[in-house]
Formats: sequence, structure tokens, C-alpha cells
Amino acid sequence: MGIFGRKDTTPETAAAPAAVSPDLAALTGEYTIDPAHTTIGFVARHAMVTNVKGSFQDFTGSLHLDGTDPSRSTASLDIRMDSIDTGNADRDGHLKSADFFKTDEFPTMTFRSTKAESLGGDDYRITGDLSILGVTKPLTIDLEFNGAAKDPFGNERVGFEGKAEILRSEWGLTWNAALETGGVLVSDKIKLNFDISAIKNA
Repeated sequence: MGIFGRKDTTPETAAAPAAVSPDLAALTGEYTIDPAHTTIGFVARHAMVTNVKGSFQDFTGSLHLDGTDPSRSTASLDIRMDSIDTGNADRDGHLKSADFFKTDEFPTMTFRSTKAESLGGDDYRITGDLSILGVTKPLTIDLEFNGAAKDPFGNERVGFEGKAEILRSEWGLTWNAALETGGVLVSDKIKLNFDISAIKNA
């Protein structure tokens, strides 16, 4: 059963709307993203032949989930850009430099949702404003709800996976180097992936 609710399939001629599932309604509330069990990652094409994967290690986020009306659900995320980790210290240092993220001047990347919708089943879509280097552009993330559970410590959790694609140049991330064989060192298209666990606030 979906976290944001499913589309009402009751015929238009029905006398009354379908009742909301009590289980689904119980998920409504405020949640805090658990960084210890959440991954915010990305994939970039390198030298036209392979993929470089990375993630951010320091971030905070919150969700408001509405089990009866998915359009009223919201999400907020703040990411420390100097927490970038691609498994290579030299590459991470370059990404933090003025060629890329300018982390001394722009320490935080943010996402603020503006729209949420159900796509049917456990699939959802959230749209919002992504801000990098002081530039704000819309970002749409496709989500799959993974379920809800109470962990051994009594925390009520929800989980979902998300994916999106951006062109980094639209946020002013334009550094590159030409290859002798043609093409460029770093792809403009970046794939984003999210594996999120969030705890319901008491």
C-alpha cells in the first residue's frame, strides 16, 4: 500500500467516495530523515567510458506525509557540499574547489518540494526547487515506496527509493576538459539516486 495514497478508482456514479485505509491514514505526520540509514548519491560519466559514483555524508531533511491527500505531502533537504565522497581524496578536493562546487562560498545544496503526486500503486513523483551555487532550478524525483515498519527501538519508519537526472550546466557547473579522442572528461548529465529512511516524530 502506498505511502501517499492511491488514486481513487471508485466509479463517478458511486453514491459516496471510497473510505481511506486506516493503515494508510496512520502514516500521516512529520518525519525526520535518518542519515545513518539514508544514501544520497550520484553517478557521472567519466572520460566517456565509465561511471564514477559518489554520495554526500552530511545532510538533514524532513518530510510531511499526508496519507489521505498525497498532494499535501512535502519534503525538505539540506546537504553539506564539503561532505562529498567519491572514494578518492584528490577527486573530492577538486569537486570542492572553484572548478565545481565552491564549497567555501556555497556550503549547502538545498531541495524544497513544491508538488507531490501519486502515479498509481507504490509510485510517486515529487517536484521542487534544487539550489546549487546560488542557482535555483526545478527538479522532479520519481519515488517508489518501500514500506513502513516499527524498528526494535520503537521508531516508526517509512522508506522509499528515488531517482532523477539533471544537466549540471544548468546550475553553473560547467568545468570540463576535452579528450583527444573526442568528447569530454565529465558528462553534463548527472544521475541522482536516493535511498531514504525517515523516522516519524514523536
